[in-house]
Amino acid sequence: MTPIPTTELIVVRHGETKWNLGERMQGHSDSDLTPLGLRQAEAVAARLARENIDAIHASDLGRAMRTAEVVAKAIGLAVVPDARLRERNMGVFQGLTVEEIRRRFPAEYDHFISRQPDYVIPDGESMRQCHERVIQGLQAIADRHPGHRVVVVTHGGPLSGAFRHTMQLPINAPRRWSLFNASINRFRVQESRWQLVLWGDLTHLDGLTSQDDF
Repeated sequence: MTPIPTTELIVVRHGETKWNLGERMQGHSDSDLTPLGLRQAEAVAARLARENIDAIHASDLGRAMRTAEVVAKAIGLAVVPDARLRERNMGVFQGLTVEEIRRRFPAEYDHFISRQPDYVIPDGESMRQCHERVIQGLQAIADRHPGHRVVVVTHGGPLSGAFRHTMQLPINAPRRWSLFNASINRFRVQESRWQLVLWGDLTHLDGLTSQDDF
């Protein structure tokens, strides 16, 4: 009987951004990496360049692509952009701090923090819509690269979604785990079965950690 190939997904959250520092909702809007964020990307790249990587996929948003491009240059591969790996579309919240959202959109913010899976932020998307999009994207990447090791650069929300999917947690369960910038997180995918191998590895950063843990 032929063994079923296992794909290793090395999922990386992008480096620190200016809006991370300002505690602003990013969603599908974008913010440049900070100087620290670029150094974090370089540290991830140096770490992953020591491994046999077969492909690099990334959210097509600028902060993820910039991080992925630094990694790709070190490894010698091209980045495959994928809109399915984007952060949740935060709609009218994008670019605002929590205090600004509370003041400008009080009713919408109350719905948002209630963690209703199907609540759609105005001009944005629901928690469930984002989760299903991301998991479909990650599964498609695993199916495309059976038996290979693939780097995926994405965002805090999608990374949390991968954790929930693997651990079979409700998509609206309170988060009790950190999501650090430029962390390395390893999953094994065998057909539709997911296994978490390593979570929140920061050993490559060596003092370059940021304050934002999403």
